[in-house]
Amino acid sequence: MDEKLADVSGGTSCSPETLSHYDESGRAHMVDVGAKPETRREAVAGAFVELSAEVLRALPQNPKGDPLAVARFAGIQAAKRTSELIPMCHPLMLSFVDVSAEVVEGGVRIEATAATVAGTGVEMEAMVAATIAALTVYDMTKALDKGIRIQEVVLLRKSGGKSGEYRRGQGDI
Repeated sequence: MDEKLADVSGGTSCSPETLSHYDESGRAHMVDVGAKPETRREAVAGAFVELSAEVLRALPQNPKGDPLAVARFAGIQAAKRTSELIPMCHPLMLSFVDVSAEVVEGGVRIEATAATVAGTGVEMEAMVAATIAALTVYDMTKALDKGIRIQEVVLLRKSGGKSGEYRRGQGDI
């Protein structure tokens, strides 16, 4: 394999050594976290579902039920199944998952939190929870508008582990 891996965003290249999910020959593999110390890890991710004023007004009368409550439950369930969806993701015993879905101007803001005590982080669990919650809002409102947009699925903050603290800068969702 080539010594450099192309950045799919069209930006710079990086070497396999800087990406932990690649072995020395450049093949994808699951990272061995067995020797890492178990520490408390927490991550918060967010998403935004852009909805028309008509859809926002109709949310309380949805014949399928409360889209925000169903989105919360779907996000929580999804976080617990992340390793089944993301091939190199470790199965984790989550100590906490919460998803909030709030109506705001222009749509629904979703925030998902995941926590564990483990040798690897929970960023993917929080990101999957936020994404599935957003998709659930879409599913429960798509009959009213096919133009719904899911935007800004991002990691807002994380703590724990070797890389320590991360907090997304200004412009959070």
